[in-house]
Amino acid sequence: MKIAIAGSGALGSGFGYLLQKSGADVTLLDYWDDHIKAVTENGLKISVNGVEDTLPMKMCKPNELNEIMDTIFVFTKSMGLESMMEDIKHLIGEDTQVVCLLNGLGHSKTLEKYLDKKNIIMGTTVWTAGIDAPGVTHLDGQGPVELQNSDPSEKEAALEIVEILQESGLNGVYSDNVNFTTWRKACVNGTMNALCAMLDATIAEVFASSTIDSMLSSIVTEFSQVAELEDNIQIDVDETIDYLKALAEKVGSHYPSMHQDLANNRPTEIDFLNGAVAEMSKNHGIEAPYCQAITDLIHAKEDVLGIRKA
Repeated sequence: MKIAIAGSGALGSGFGYLLQKSGADVTLLDYWDDHIKAVTENGLKISVNGVEDTLPMKMCKPNELNEIMDTIFVFTKSMGLESMMEDIKHLIGEDTQVVCLLNGLGHSKTLEKYLDKKNIIMGTTVWTAGIDAPGVTHLDGQGPVELQNSDPSEKEAALEIVEILQESGLNGVYSDNVNFTTWRKACVNGTMNALCAMLDATIAEVFASSTIDSMLSSIVTEFSQVAELEDNIQIDVDETIDYLKALAEKVGSHYPSMHQDLANNRPTEIDFLNGAVAEMSKNHGIEAPYCQAITDLIHAKEDVLGIRKA
């Protein structure tokens, strides 16, 4: 199977590595010249759950690949999805499946501009990753990668990808309600990512704070209210908080991606997480003051760093 990883930063590189190790023909796609050069010349150097390896891999910019792909995994930042889809549309054939594992909300509408709904597979993952240097990454986790077709009648295509992920050690699982898991993953990022970014702390440090229960309750309650109004998704606040705390125990030493973005002077995905909840709440005639305040504070930090994009 020919697979392209569209957006081969930390998480994309990690998935590409494991997929190639299991026998897939993988091409990493990205825009970062130093990363591409390092991987092309020295292979991808990676640590997966503490086990180090180096694997020769194909890597280039999207316009430098000119083959129709069987499957494309999209791992861009939320705000970069549309521009990436523009740059890879020549790789998409009639039967190409696009698997979206992005953080945040609302991505299926963007994907439907570029391919039929039957070829879109939405999903979530709780694997964590980071880039240590150009061509040097780490990947940690063991949780599921949940997938579901946007068109429920096309379940078999998603099951094929699930099997490939299982063979690669990425724990693919078919979901009958990926919309729920997308919202719950948004709760993960709207709490862990946003709070660690604002407090310049690891997940463990944030979850050890004296105000963690109040913060989690406020954020998750707002996500829950909007999820029900927007998508008729029921999110149990107490169960989600328990889930977050259990997850924090497993990945406590990690600095989430939003923290990594600010640390490296990159804009964040806040508008597709807490910001999206704040905007959706207005459309339904309610308020999400905690999510709005978090969004404003993250944008203020981006302004201070001079990295905010209009």
